[in-house]
Amino acid sequence: MTPSAKRAPHADRVAALQSRIDEALPSLVEGRTPAALYDAVEHVLRTDGKRIRPILLLLVAESYGTSVERALPAALAVEVFHNFTLVHDDLMDEDEERRGAPTVHVKWNPGTAVLTGDLMMGLSYDLLGQVDEADAEALYSVYHPMVEHLCAGQALDASFEDEDRVSVDAYLDMIDRKTGALLSAAFELGGVIGGASAAEQDRLSQAGRLVGRAFQIQDDLLDLVAEDEAWGRSVGGDLVAGKKTFLTLRVLERAEGVEYDWFARLVTDGGLPPDDVAEARDRMAALGVFDEARDAVRSYTEQAHDHLDDLPEAAATETLHWLLNRMKARDY
Repeated sequence: MTPSAKRAPHADRVAALQSRIDEALPSLVEGRTPAALYDAVEHVLRTDGKRIRPILLLLVAESYGTSVERALPAALAVEVFHNFTLVHDDLMDEDEERRGAPTVHVKWNPGTAVLTGDLMMGLSYDLLGQVDEADAEALYSVYHPMVEHLCAGQALDASFEDEDRVSVDAYLDMIDRKTGALLSAAFELGGVIGGASAAEQDRLSQAGRLVGRAFQIQDDLLDLVAEDEAWGRSVGGDLVAGKKTFLTLRVLERAEGVEYDWFARLVTDGGLPPDDVAEARDRMAALGVFDEARDAVRSYTEQAHDHLDDLPEAAATETLHWLLNRMKARDY
């Protein structure tokens, strides 16, 4: 069997799940009033996205023999919550575009962005409550801590802007909260709905945390090595903004002497001039930072696979492992 033939069933299954999610999301708010608010929510939910988190939840639930329709409300809850965080994140970062579309605070105004995010958080809780009542307590026991961890991660990320030196360990802790918390919850919620044991739920949660690390470090790497067209934003944007990422922190730890002084402008000047991005990429490659990031993505992904060893043997389980490898190799 050719590699493409092996890949086709998994890719088709993921595409089918993504389509089911894409169809369901806008219907959550269509025709609701006031239009000034719900139009903004619909704008967010119709914007193209990878739908990684809900797909992971559905695949975990399916691996335990649970139907997509039974797990779908929880999957939608996770995706709505994720998009709520993006609305507020865009507002805090003053970003003007998201996935090729204007952000809510730009298309409408900052106040509408705040209300849109607030409404979406409430909507996500409402969706979670639509899963079987027997699972409600277990589902909310996963969801509530996730909200706290994610908000704490966002606060940590913002606080890094005012700190001259941030360790890689501190950065990874931030990732575990800001990015890993929701991915961890997606895995664990799928397990709860599927009837996983407490021990299995814990391993699913840890798998999600590790996937979060791999996902964010891959994002940091793509900011420097992706093609503009695929990435959907300017390559090197994190360098220009002086953003603390896995790569910028590691280059500041590795560089010495004149090399360190050159990169220290990330902190002292709040970022590098756009014209220096190409040279920065060459210098970072020479210091081995890109290779280290790729190794980290591989390592965290492999550890996540290991935490999924207890999943039942099923087509969904195979697709789940395939998807983790695809995420590791993504270029956008």
